[in-house]
Amino acid sequence: MMDNNRIPSSSADLIQDNIKKLKELFPEIVTEGKVDFDMLKTVLGEEVDDRDERYSFTWHGKRASLLGSQQPSNETLRPDKEASKNFDTTENLYIEGDNLEVLKLLQKSYNGKVKMIYIDPPYNTGNDFIYHDDYKENIQNYLEQTGQVDGEGRKMATEIEGGGRKHTRWLNMMYPRLRLARKLLTDGGAVFISIDETEVANLRKICDEVFGEPNFITNIIWKHTQQSKNDEPYFSRHHNSILVYRKSPELSKIRVSRTEEDNKAYSNPDNDPKGDWRSGDVRSPSLRETLKFNIRTPNGKLIVPPDNGWRWSKETIEKKIQTGEIIFSSDESKIIRKIYLKNQEGRTPENVLFGDIVGTTREANNELKELFSKVPFDTPKPTRLIKYLAKMISGDTDGSIILDFFSGSATTAHALMKLNAEEGVNHKFIMVQLPEEIDKKSEAYKAGYKNICEIGKERIRRAGEKVKEEHPEKADRLDVGFKVLKLDKSNIREWNVDFEELEDQITAFNNMFVSGRNELDVVYEIMLKYGLELTYPINTFQVEEKNIYDIAFGNLFICLNENIDTTIAQAIIDKRKNYGIETSTVVFADYGFKGNDSEKLNCFKLLQDAGYQDEQLMSI
Repeated sequence: MMDNNRIPSSSADLIQDNIKKLKELFPEIVTEGKVDFDMLKTVLGEEVDDRDERYSFTWHGKRASLLGSQQPSNETLRPDKEASKNFDTTENLYIEGDNLEVLKLLQKSYNGKVKMIYIDPPYNTGNDFIYHDDYKENIQNYLEQTGQVDGEGRKMATEIEGGGRKHTRWLNMMYPRLRLARKLLTDGGAVFISIDETEVANLRKICDEVFGEPNFITNIIWKHTQQSKNDEPYFSRHHNSILVYRKSPELSKIRVSRTEEDNKAYSNPDNDPKGDWRSGDVRSPSLRETLKFNIRTPNGKLIVPPDNGWRWSKETIEKKIQTGEIIFSSDESKIIRKIYLKNQEGRTPENVLFGDIVGTTREANNELKELFSKVPFDTPKPTRLIKYLAKMISGDTDGSIILDFFSGSATTAHALMKLNAEEGVNHKFIMVQLPEEIDKKSEAYKAGYKNICEIGKERIRRAGEKVKEEHPEKADRLDVGFKVLKLDKSNIREWNVDFEELEDQITAFNNMFVSGRNELDVVYEIMLKYGLELTYPINTFQVEEKNIYDIAFGNLFICLNENIDTTIAQAIIDKRKNYGIETSTVVFADYGFKGNDSEKLNCFKLLQDAGYQDEQLMSI
C-alpha cells in the first residue's frame, strides 16, 4: 500500500489533469471513456471532416445544432409590468419566447445557479414541431442530404418514410437546449426530464453525451394512470419515464423525507439511550472466506459464521461490540446489529413512483378544473409529482432556483408555491414558454385564451391566491408573484453599412435605441449583458429631475438621460459611499452627452478619481 506521507517520485501528470478538466467542462467530447478530439474541435467552433468511422450517436443536423447552440443571441428580454404580479418584489420569472434563445440569454445571469431543472418537452408524435430553429432542414433537403432521394426527388432508399426524419427533428430540437441547460445547473444540481417510450432511448443517449454517462442517476418509472386503455393494440401504457442526470459528482446522494411508515420497524425494546433502532444484516453479501471466523460470547459460547462469512473483519466486529452497535441475543446464539433511527438521513427514494404517492394525470386534470372549471390544457402533470422531485433534489436547502423551460400550463410554478407554503421554504421558479397559439376550436380559446402563455400566467395567479387561502398564517411571507419578460429583438439598433444612406443613419443613431422601447427595456438588457439576476431590485433616484437606476443596491448604476453631466457622476459616487461598497459598474447612454466629449471625459475622470476602474465605466 502506498504511504500517503511519502514524497511522490514523479511530478503531477499534467496531461491527465488537463484531460480531466476537459471532460468536466465538455462531457459531450467523451466517447467510450476517451476524448473525441473531433467533437472537441466542433465544440470550439472548428470545422471537422467526420468521414472516419468510429462509435458515436449521431444524426443528420447534429453538428449544425451544436454550433447553433453556441451562436450568441441578438435578442433581449423585455419586462411586461401589466402582465406580471408583484413585479417590483417577486423573485419568480415567467419568460415568453423560444426557449433556445431564452436559454442563451440566461447564460450570464444564471450560469451555475439553478439547483433543479424539470422539463416535460413535447413528446415525439412525428408531427412538425413549433420550435423551428434556423439550422433545421426542410423535408426535401433532409431527404437529399441523407441519401433517400436524388436531386430530382426520386427515392434512393427503402427506409420507412418519416422514420429517420421523425427522430431527427426531435433530436435537433432537444440537443442544443440540453447543452445550454446544463451550464445553468449548480455543481450539485440535477435535471429531471419527463418522456414517453418513443424517444426515451434516444434521449438517454444525448443526455449521456451532454451530461456525461457517469452522471446518469436513474430512469424513474412514473405510473401515471390507474385506468386500462382498451383501445391500445398490444399493451395499455400506464407509465412515463423521468430521466435524471446530475451536473457533477458533487451531488453524491439523493434523499427524501421519512414517513411514519418508513419508521415503523424502529423501536427501543432495551431502552437504549441512543433511541429507536432496528436490526440490520450481519452477513457478507458475497462469499468471503477471510471473513469466516467464530465469535466468542461473554459467557464463552461460540457463534459460527454464516455461509458467506461476516460483513466485517474480526477487529471491526470487536469495536462494534464495544460501542454497543452489535449486541448478543439473550441466548447468545447470534449477534444483532443495531441501526439507529437518529442516524438515518432521510430515505433513499425508489425509482418507481406510484400515483398514490405522487399523483396521476387524472389528479392533474382535477387540479386544473379546481382553478378553471374546465381543463384548458392537455396532459398536465400533477403538482405532487413536481413537489416530490423538488424536495428530493433541494433537500433542506432554502431559496433554490428551479427552472422549467417547457412550462406548459405552469405546473412547476404551482407545485413550488405549494411546496414553499407547506415546508416553509422559499424556492424560486423560472418558467419559460413559447406563446404557442391555441386551437380555435378548443374550450380554452372559447374561454378567451389565445396562447399557452396566457393559460400559464393565469394559472399562477389563481394558484397563488389559492395557496394563500390554504395557508393564511403564511400568506404574508409567500411569494406568489411573477415577473413577466418577453423575448424580443435587441433594444439597440443594428448598424447597417449603406453608404448611400450613411448620413441618415448617423443622424438616426444619435440615439442608439429602437423606437418604441422605454428605459426599463434597456435597463433589463444591460442587466443581462452584465450577468445580473433579473429579479434583483431596481430602484431609482433623481438628480435635478434626471433618473438614475440603481440595480442590486449599488451593484450597477444606469443613466439614460439626455443631459448627463458631472452632477450625475457625483450622485453615483455618493450613493456608492452610502452603501459602503467598493465596486460597482456605471453605464451611461452615449447620446446623453450630446456629442460633448469634454463633459463625457469629465464624468469619467470624476468616477475614476473616486476609485472606478476603466472596465467599470461604459457608455452605449
